[in-house]
Amino acid sequence: MPSSVQLQRINSPNPITTAAAAVISHKQSQAVTRLQVLPLSPRAVNIPDSVAVHHAYSAMALPNQCCSVVVQNIDAPVPSVWSVVRRFDNPQAYKHFLKSCHVIGGDPAKVGTLREVLVVSGLPAASSTERLEILDDERHVLSFSVVGGDHRLRNYRSVTTLHASSNGTGTVVVESYVVDVPTGNTKEETCVFADTIVRCNLQSLAQIAESMSKAPE
Repeated sequence: MPSSVQLQRINSPNPITTAAAAVISHKQSQAVTRLQVLPLSPRAVNIPDSVAVHHAYSAMALPNQCCSVVVQNIDAPVPSVWSVVRRFDNPQAYKHFLKSCHVIGGDPAKVGTLREVLVVSGLPAASSTERLEILDDERHVLSFSVVGGDHRLRNYRSVTTLHASSNGTGTVVVESYVVDVPTGNTKEETCVFADTIVRCNLQSLAQIAESMSKAPE
């Protein structure tokens, strides 16, 4: 199925668009058939109001920011997926664009804890300092914000929520974000880059969680 992310209208060679194109090229042989890049409307998925409010970026985004929502269906139960997502101290378990993660003091399950992640080569970044904003084990909500580091995505904030699929055996993952548009880039270019990273992460998450759920006990 053709990707929902389009690059045809991007003309200027710059770090954001060049990196996005490289990521898409690297992943083009691994078609994502269960993932959608959506307009900012999480209500397209059956999300409780108490959780949907965390994805309501359209009212908060400033003129120099962009926001988006990505949805991934996973053939694994919510507890299996959540066990991977909730690990603030180990994002590289499924985010393969990260080399390592170091928690800067504190409890990795406590809101306010900081982590420093190192990024693989080939992206317009070297490191990112991130703060845990929400970790709700009951509602399956995780949120973090970027507060420092060597990268171009300033004031990035992400929220990931997990929901039981309609058949009751799978998981729907909803990840939304808001981020500043870097100087020299358009909102479209920035969203193409960020959406590409998020969708690759969620595809990896699906592969890991599905393998876990199928493994013999």
